Parts: sequence; C-alpha cells; structure tokens
Amino acid sequence: MKKWILLVCIFSFTLGLAQNEILFDSATKAYNEGNYEDAIDNYHEILKSGQHSSEVYFNLGNSYYKVNKIGPSIYYYEKALLLNPNDAEILSNLSFAQNMTIDAIEPMPKTSITRMVASVKNVLTFDQWAYTAVIFMFLFVLLYLAFYFFQFADRKRMAFIASMICLLATAISILFAFIQYQDFTQTQPAIIFASETAVKEEPNNRSNTIFDLHEGSKVFVE
Repeated sequence: MKKWILLVCIFSFTLGLAQNEILFDSATKAYNEGNYEDAIDNYHEILKSGQHSSEVYFNLGNSYYKVNKIGPSIYYYEKALLLNPNDAEILSNLSFAQNMTIDAIEPMPKTSITRMVASVKNVLTFDQWAYTAVIFMFLFVLLYLAFYFFQFADRKRMAFIASMICLLATAISILFAFIQYQDFTQTQPAIIFASETAVKEEPNNRSNTIFDLHEGSKVFVE
C-alpha cells in the first residue's frame, strides 16, 4: 500500500512539473508573439501550482512592464531578485521599471561599512549562506581529523591552520545567514499598485493628506 502511495506521489509530482513546463513554454510563446495578457495568465497558473522561480517572476515582471502596469512589474522583479539577488538582467529591468515611477524617493544614506557589509551578505541568500556554513563545518571536521592523524609537523601545522580558517568561515557564514534571515523576516516591503494613494496624518479617512504616492513606489510596512 505504501509503495502505491509513493508511486502516486511521484507520478503527481512529475505530472505537475510537466504541466508547468508546458505552461512556461506557452507563456514564453505568447510573450514573444506580443500576447502579454495570455503570458501573464500562464505564469500565474504556474505560481498557483506552488512552483516558484526567479525565471517565472522575472518573466511576469517583463510581461506587466509591456502592458504598462509598472506596479506589478516592479513587484515581480523584486520577488525575482529575492531568489536571485545578483542577476544583472533582473537588476537592469528593475531599474528601468523604477525609472517609470512618478515619485522620486531617495534612499536613506548608509555608511561605507554598512554598504560593504550589505554588498558581501547580499552575495547569497540566507539559505545559501546556511548551506555554505555546513560545507565549511564539514571541511573543518575533515581538516581537524587530518591534523590529529598526521605525523609530520609541517602537515599538522597546515591542517590546523586550514581547519581554523574553515571554522572562521563557518562562523562568518552563520552570521551572514542570520543577518539575511532577520532582514527577510523583519523587513516588510510593499509595492503600490493603485495609480494614486493618499498618505494621511493619522490612520483614518478624516485626517489630512500629507502627500500622495503613485503606482510602483516601494514602501515599508511597520
């Protein structure tokens, strides 16, 4: 009975992947032919099945950009960037879409140390940093065992130094994974989809409007 359940699960998973591949190909074909709304529908069907990837989000962003829906376009570029933070094409298209927004919101200035740390930690996502920490820890154990079993002093010294480097790299990877995870869980960005949104003095409709935000602006939810 368990074997049959396992076979059914494997078959369903394989079928789902095959269907998503067909949808992806259909969406790509529709996009290339200029049928952007059909492409958007097919990409959303892939997301509904639980299949998420930077490619799907990136193509959705492109499709929304083609139909001049800047808010959704930026939203899906941002989601693609979460899964692939250093992709030059995603960054470039996101920049193009952001240039189409009305509001010119300047980011808060950062110190050189903050920028340096951010540039390093953003090389990988928090789960990739965690995997890196596991790999370095595995290397540390192997090198420390080598240090223990080596008989010659020069080899023992090299193995010990290398093991300490791996241990330090493990600690740094864990630190960056923790920082990335904190940023991921505590930061709640949102993209405005409405053409115009009023920002009030207080959280009610009776208060005065301070200023207006427009489609595509990125805000952070407290």
